[in-house]
Amino acid sequence: MSTEERHSKKEEVRKKMLEHQSEARIVRKIVLMISILTLFILVFIGGGGYLYIKSALQPVDKDSKAKTKVEIPIGSSVTGISQKLEDSGIIKNAKVFKYYVKFKNEAGFMAGEYELSPSMEIPEIINRLKTGKVLQQAAFQLTIPEGKQLKEIAQIIAKTVNLPEEEVFNQLNDRTFIQKMMGKFPSLLTTDILNPNIKYPLEGYLFPATYPFYKQNPTVEEMVVTMLEQTQKVIIPYLADQGEEEFTAHQLLTMSSLIEEEATKEADRKKISSVFYNRIEQGMPLQTDPTVLYAQGKHKERVLYEDLEVDSPYNTYKHKGLPPGPIANAGKDSLEAAVQPADTKHLYFLATPEGKVLFTDTLDEHNAAKAEHITNQ
Repeated sequence: MSTEERHSKKEEVRKKMLEHQSEARIVRKIVLMISILTLFILVFIGGGGYLYIKSALQPVDKDSKAKTKVEIPIGSSVTGISQKLEDSGIIKNAKVFKYYVKFKNEAGFMAGEYELSPSMEIPEIINRLKTGKVLQQAAFQLTIPEGKQLKEIAQIIAKTVNLPEEEVFNQLNDRTFIQKMMGKFPSLLTTDILNPNIKYPLEGYLFPATYPFYKQNPTVEEMVVTMLEQTQKVIIPYLADQGEEEFTAHQLLTMSSLIEEEATKEADRKKISSVFYNRIEQGMPLQTDPTVLYAQGKHKERVLYEDLEVDSPYNTYKHKGLPPGPIANAGKDSLEAAVQPADTKHLYFLATPEGKVLFTDTLDEHNAAKAEHITNQ
């Protein structure tokens, strides 16, 4: 190949390289432009979505002085409440409100007639619905004390609304009614309450509190739904705050009921709780007298040795572990003690006639305390 031909060949190669470089630059520019455009679109969409949600969470009219009556029926879902608020002009967007409530893990909205304004902030609306700050005065209040059993609660309901006690108690244990309540509260009322060994499915599930009612003659179902809503609202934080113990709602209410029934005004519920846990850990029966009395359906000042022989799955002298279900309703102090027991080695406790509770680690210590404070009485 001549010098001239080689020179021509090199020139041709050089031109092709320049063409490739030029094409590469163009491709890079196109890719860069597409990337910038894509990023811009994503930012625009994301920013637009953010602004949309932010706007939807703002008051409908922050300067409004209008007041609107909004009725939240018993058993309303978050979806239903959200739509009701949007339809009433209290919030801008029902879906955004609903997802905000779920994101914030808010729960326990109470039924009633509320007076709300388009100027209210979302957190204020939620707080109103949770605390039950309603417009109208209650027609009456139903007070359920701590440590009450289902039969006693049926008596209180019956007396308050002037219904036959037997009718109320029968409805509280009616199979169809129980199934309906389970459908309304699936995470609270599980199949645990259908255990054939359980005396009364709703035992321990009607939370002790004072309940305002805004109708003169609410149905038993309306009252029970209100109480179950409160139970669910109260125990959710305790279920989330469990330490080493992993309880279901049913187990938590069962353990709490034992603590409630054993506690006196001066008793340390967390120490009583520790005794129960220590006994379970060591494979010992709980041997708590209130379960024996519950099995017998009796109320007695003292449990006799013959009582301990009662043939029942609730008899914690004969059966290890927790009984089949709660034996009464429990207050917040007992729920907290069930979740956060004291750190002790106690295996025994003894309530003295003076109302004090003595805690001991060994059977010898327990018998000595019993001999000093009980036997000699």
